[in-house]
Amino acid sequence: MARQPIAGVSLWVHTGRGLFLTPAQRADVFRCWRGALKKEHLIVTGVGAPKGASDVTGASVRMGEEAVELGADAFLVYAPVPFRGQRDQDAKIIRHHQAVARLGTPLILFYLYEAAGGISYSLPLLKKLLAIDGVAGIKMATLDSVMTYQDVSEMIRRYFPEQMMITGEDRMLGYTFMRGAKSALIGMGSACTKLQADLLTAHRKGDAARFLKLSNKVDALAEVTFIRPMEGYIQRMLWALALAKIIPLGVCNDPWGPKIPGSEFDQLKRVMREIGEI
Repeated sequence: MARQPIAGVSLWVHTGRGLFLTPAQRADVFRCWRGALKKEHLIVTGVGAPKGASDVTGASVRMGEEAVELGADAFLVYAPVPFRGQRDQDAKIIRHHQAVARLGTPLILFYLYEAAGGISYSLPLLKKLLAIDGVAGIKMATLDSVMTYQDVSEMIRRYFPEQMMITGEDRMLGYTFMRGAKSALIGMGSACTKLQADLLTAHRKGDAARFLKLSNKVDALAEVTFIRPMEGYIQRMLWALALAKIIPLGVCNDPWGPKIPGSEFDQLKRVMREIGEI
């Protein structure tokens, strides 16, 4: 990954099963990456609370403190899911982010669709969250809600142009660049990374022909990795790394994910061959 055209990496988030790891494991993961990456590479860490935590905000702040001590450059704040549906949901969500922001490390908001364990933040709530001192941008991961992505991107363009719009939309990556994303923070980026970086570069340069060609390839990859059961995407991305001969096939194991049939491995292999990644 240090040899890929990246600005940095995100650790302890969904793809890395961050909320399932112990503090010691998270620290080990962080030090391994910091030691392998270049000095200019940023490390964004997930900050949240494990399932069942009695104090969601307190647990999130402690995770943030771990990251600060290790030298994280920014936080990606998990949605405080236990607050979802409560009568004072929005007020609690705002106080939660304010508490994490007081650690002094830049925050990236995380809009994650509810089926994946997120909260559907309303536009009025997002305006308040984006106005918190220390918030640097937002990652959007709505999966199949094009309207939500459009509405949020337009709001940021109009009211928060200084904020970074980050796409987390693996299944419509090219389109989200067209709709205002300036960078990508996606699980799919863990494999075939240069292909996706080249897509962003083509968009920035206005090279429409290359953009369309690359977008078709990226979409083909997404359509065999980000499929139901969606939690299986981590196993599929591990397979993609093995097919690219980056890791051994024998270590491709997501202990928290669903069992994926071998036919999906064969399908992924075919697509990666067709798009020229193996």
